[in-house]
Amino acid sequence: MGENVGDRVVVLGGSMAGMLAARVLSESYAEVVLVDRDQLTNVSGYRRGVPHGRHAHGLVARGHQILESQFPGLVDDLIAAGVRPGDFNGDIRWFFNGERMRPSDSGLVSVPATRPVLEYHLRRRVQAIPNVTFMEQYDIWGLETTPDGSRVVGARVQRKDQDSEPEILHADLVIDTTGRGSRTPVWLEELGYARPEEDRVKIDLAYTTRHYRLSHDPFGTDLAIIPAATPANPRGAFFFPLSGDKDIAELSLTGILGDHPPTDPKGFEEFVRSLPTPEIYEAIRDAEPLDEPVMFRYPVSVRRRYERLTRFPDGLLVMGDAVCSFNPVYAQGMTVSALESLVLRRHLEQGNAPRPADFFRDISRELDAPWDLAAGSDLGYAGVEGRRTLKIRLVNAYVTRLQKLAVNDAHLTNAFIRVAGLIDPPQTLLHPRNLLRVLWPSKRRAAGAPRPQRDDAGQVVRT
Repeated sequence: MGENVGDRVVVLGGSMAGMLAARVLSESYAEVVLVDRDQLTNVSGYRRGVPHGRHAHGLVARGHQILESQFPGLVDDLIAAGVRPGDFNGDIRWFFNGERMRPSDSGLVSVPATRPVLEYHLRRRVQAIPNVTFMEQYDIWGLETTPDGSRVVGARVQRKDQDSEPEILHADLVIDTTGRGSRTPVWLEELGYARPEEDRVKIDLAYTTRHYRLSHDPFGTDLAIIPAATPANPRGAFFFPLSGDKDIAELSLTGILGDHPPTDPKGFEEFVRSLPTPEIYEAIRDAEPLDEPVMFRYPVSVRRRYERLTRFPDGLLVMGDAVCSFNPVYAQGMTVSALESLVLRRHLEQGNAPRPADFFRDISRELDAPWDLAAGSDLGYAGVEGRRTLKIRLVNAYVTRLQKLAVNDAHLTNAFIRVAGLIDPPQTLLHPRNLLRVLWPSKRRAAGAPRPQRDDAGQVVRT
């Protein structure tokens, strides 16, 4: 680590975005203080600050790559904890409209850790950084600024004890990673600044999750069974064995536009029966339920357009879901936070604290592709409000056709998985090698690549 950019930076929120930011900031500041209202140390289970942590989570391929580069050996830690990695294509059963996309090895690693397990191991890595300090069980009350409000110089916090007093954490830089409930728009307004404009896509989504002890193994060597929701079949599911115990499985059901998976056991089971993939119902109908169904509602995707503000105080940045909160079925949130942390590092490597306008402009470029992918896909549902441009209608029709042809064409499956995994930009689906297969499929092309045979250790058997 070279000369420090500053003495202290305060990160508001112990989210994935907050921890990834702290990792990068530790290279450029003498002290990094991460503040959160929850107890964090040694917490390996669900916590209040992550209400969606009880439900299926996914770290797509690009996110895995970034986390492993930032925390070398993290995947080994997860494997030691019982997580079994595999291939994003060859080891996951992807279904669209009841038909399985043709599998093959994509070369992209899937590490199917639950959100609590992933957070726990990442948090331990961050807490081990010598100049990072966690302030746990603190409420965050606001920002401290210069008298004219032109610069943020700290944050006002208060420990959640009966006899505690408010205190000011002075800082050279404050970063808000408090999630979709971020108070920064309100704080800006109180300081005489404009709120950021918001792009909103109302989807009225709900996850309902239940755990089972299975009487038989429906997975074989696969990591998960995922019937993805589509406009033609808007009910979806994520079904996978939990780390370290293949007999225990987690089933998260998804429903959009108010068609929410019920929380009563009978209604939950009927919703499972309605899925276009009967193998999930066959697996749970004689399984032992381990808990009651629990619901998490997600009403609207929101992108806050900080990059469009003409005035913004120095000494303050915003990252993660506090900037852009995606429809969680696309599993983009954690990976986008990781991409933003790389932007933060690039700015810090210039030897100065990031200028807010430049930082927001650069993370907006990272947000464009995943936002367009998620928002455009959601607008494929007739009941979702929003402007459907000719581009959106054409792209959605093209992707629907690609998914249908991918049932027999592993090349198209891999192309789709690479875009969904934020490895390739969406426009690569229109590359001539993909465009020809979608618009003019042939029997020779449709043959695709057969799924590789694997041994008991999961290694490809060469024939």
